[in-house]
Amino acid sequence: MVAISTGVRNALSSLQSVQSQSQVAQQHLATGRKVNSAVDNAVNYFTAAGLNDRSSQLSGLLDGMSNAVQTINAASKGIDGITKLVQSLQSTLKQAQADAATNRPTKSGTALTAAGDKNGALSVKDVVLNKALGGAAAVTADYTANPQVAGDLGGNFGANTALSISATDSTGNVTSFVSTSLTATSTVRDLVNEVNKSGIATASVDDTGKLVVTGTGSGTLKVGLGTGSGAATALSNAQSATLNSNATIGLALTDASAGISASSNSTVRSNLVKQFNDLRDQVDQMAKDAGFNGTNLLDGNKLSVVFNEKTGSAQNKMDVQGQTVTSANLGIQQMSNGASAGKTNIQDDTSLQAASDGLTSALSSLRGMASTFGSNLSVVQARQDFTKSMIDTLSTGADNLVNADQNQEAATLLALQTRQQLSQTSLSLSNQADQGILRLF
Repeated sequence: MVAISTGVRNALSSLQSVQSQSQVAQQHLATGRKVNSAVDNAVNYFTAAGLNDRSSQLSGLLDGMSNAVQTINAASKGIDGITKLVQSLQSTLKQAQADAATNRPTKSGTALTAAGDKNGALSVKDVVLNKALGGAAAVTADYTANPQVAGDLGGNFGANTALSISATDSTGNVTSFVSTSLTATSTVRDLVNEVNKSGIATASVDDTGKLVVTGTGSGTLKVGLGTGSGAATALSNAQSATLNSNATIGLALTDASAGISASSNSTVRSNLVKQFNDLRDQVDQMAKDAGFNGTNLLDGNKLSVVFNEKTGSAQNKMDVQGQTVTSANLGIQQMSNGASAGKTNIQDDTSLQAASDGLTSALSSLRGMASTFGSNLSVVQARQDFTKSMIDTLSTGADNLVNADQNQEAATLLALQTRQQLSQTSLSLSNQADQGILRLF
């Protein structure tokens, strides 16, 4: 065993200490951490590991939230597109409703006699309008002196004369109007006014002296004029196929029972059938294409979004239940160019109005769905932002426990290197002191 002097031993010990500390500082600088294992600081090491573990789990949940945001966005954009299609369907219906002239039930009766204008001062139309419904006995004014009193229609009307008007739509609903204010002395003008008051039909007398009746809707129109001992009997006769007095005013007897139907369909409306049905089909197609990553909220799928890393009852998640969006579920029927079961008859005004109301309801339903998805999206986005903040907080907290201060470690290493150089010099000097004994020899 070689004996080492105290000076050399102290210098060597100091050099070893400096070397050890330098290695630690170098490790801190190389790893960027002051706690690299539980040996360094068990409390900080395991606390930071727990924080980093939770941060990692939350980072995994962010992917699910991101997918959820895109899934809800896809459904919302689908609703926006479907809403525009429904609005286009409304425009198509309005075009159909605007073209109503050619599918109104219209009846032009036979010419009513124009005899009775003694002085020839009135047109045929005015003569007919001034005629009384009843026979000669009902005309009380002086026909000889007053040419405005243009005779009568010769009808056998008494005190009770009833006008019955009804319209039947394609669904069988009947709208009726009854007037019992007419009497034998009432004129054709009074009759025309009563028809026009009904809201079911309009009436006029043309230049040839014919009474023209036109329905305000597209359904079958029934017009009957009757008389009787009382209002009830007059009404019953007005509605009868054989007891009405329609012949008096130039209308057919069947106009009171079988009714008057439109003579032709609207060509404009017929041409809109395909356009409407094509738009309706696109509603279904767009709903099917509104999915993201295999989940389609407009096809009835359910979306589950997990917000925290826990399990069981402690897990926080939100379920977004989708709805099956189809034209049928929205109450939008196919269009047909005539009566057809389960379809909207484009030639029928009542059916078109029902379809228009249905489209309004469909838009209301779509707005409700859009509002619900918008609320769900706000929740997911808020949780997404919160989770990102939590990840930053957890990571920062973990880093504060184990990360090294690079500036401090660099300064420490530089100081240790200086000490190392001084220790080496001290060791050299100690060795030189020991060698001084050799000078004695």
